[in-house]
Amino acid sequence: MTTQTIAKPVPAIEVAGVTKDYAVSGMEPTRALDEVSLDIQPGEFVSLIGPSGCGKTTLLRIIDGLEPTTSGQILIDGTVTAAPGPERAMVFQSFALLPWRTVRENIEFGLSVRGVAKGERGEIVDRYVSMIGLNGFEDRYPDQLSGGMQQRVGLARALAVNPQILLMDEPFGALDAQTRHLLQLDLERIWQDGKKSVVFVTHDMDEAVFLSDRIVIMSPRPGRIQEIIEVDLPRPRSDDSRRDPRFLELSAYVWEQLKSMIVRDGAQG
Repeated sequence: MTTQTIAKPVPAIEVAGVTKDYAVSGMEPTRALDEVSLDIQPGEFVSLIGPSGCGKTTLLRIIDGLEPTTSGQILIDGTVTAAPGPERAMVFQSFALLPWRTVRENIEFGLSVRGVAKGERGEIVDRYVSMIGLNGFEDRYPDQLSGGMQQRVGLARALAVNPQILLMDEPFGALDAQTRHLLQLDLERIWQDGKKSVVFVTHDMDEAVFLSDRIVIMSPRPGRIQEIIEVDLPRPRSDDSRRDPRFLELSAYVWEQLKSMIVRDGAQG
């Protein structure tokens, strides 16, 4: 009798033994990441959280191809990559909008770079303007928008090019609590619609629990994976999810892990 081997799905992102050192003049190199390995599946939402300086943003930039590894490698859909690619898009904390372009022109920018025809660009922009709730603001410039509106434009610009992978570096970190809360709901809704693979850097425990399928807790420098937590809250999530006892339990647990690392690191320093 023959046994059938079931092939494992290829991860959308495979971080394979990634180490990152930064040269320091006249001193030993500073190690930001040390032997980090992580698989992220297609359609999975994974948050990276940890103390300041643990290498979360460095890891995100390496996944995007913006920084090289010192050792180890990144695989996208099973293929080794070390440069940015059209299957990935980044959303930054700083909005990173072009101030001389309108909302429509900012969202359209990536599409024009990729050679999408003008008529098709218009249809795509219209769809994402509606999705992020900025109808009527298409011809405004960034300095005419609130911070929350600007971040919506940044998210729409990333989504408009239809990436397989969305990389988000504390995208709501500079916003007030109310706006941040609303954008978390927006992102949950948008993710449910498209089920892209998302890697999301945050310092906020509640945000990580609300949005994620898994939370990766990273240790102080050099960054290593301390623990991976499965978030077993039902989807889709809403404000009611935040009142679920399991939500409160997970948030408290993540905070205790972070607090213990911060206190231990401070005592050693």
